[in-house]
Amino acid sequence: MTASSPTTTILVLLGSLRRASINRQLAEVAIDNAPSSIRMHLFDRLGELPLYNEDIDTEHPAEAVVALRAAATEADALLAVTPEYNGGVPGLLKNAIDWLSRPYGQSPVKGKPAAVIGASLGQYGGVWAHDEARKSLAIAGPRVIGSIAMSVPTESLRGRHPGEDTELVARVREVVSDLAAEART
Repeated sequence: MTASSPTTTILVLLGSLRRASINRQLAEVAIDNAPSSIRMHLFDRLGELPLYNEDIDTEHPAEAVVALRAAATEADALLAVTPEYNGGVPGLLKNAIDWLSRPYGQSPVKGKPAAVIGASLGQYGGVWAHDEARKSLAIAGPRVIGSIAMSVPTESLRGRHPGEDTELVARVREVVSDLAAEART
């Protein structure tokens, strides 16, 4: 973040392609309830990214890759919102992290704070995927803030939209605010 910029920009990566996914709804809660000093940017093109291939990357990266890296360069922080697929991080999100990890040593997210939140079936709300996402992000270059995290068991929503749960909305807003504060340090 530049000293002249009054806002903090947080890039949101969504680990689910489904339009009605709980994690998309959670990302929307984060975006809709962010404090006015925080600009949330959902990069909603992860499905367009080719699988990471260094040959493609060094010869001619896809336009979606160029756009992702540009969005990451402009962002002050990164928020991954992800479900858990078969006990792990969705390939969609892992692939985006792989693209953001390059060029080696010059990642557009290098040193920027990052956090992972999300919802998933089961009593733990996707903690295995969140742990894997944090590990991959840390290796890719961001400064992962482990204390800024939130896992939501989808059963706790009882079929409601996450935005209908005032306590959950407050928790998401706190995560976003804490992440923005880390970006300003």
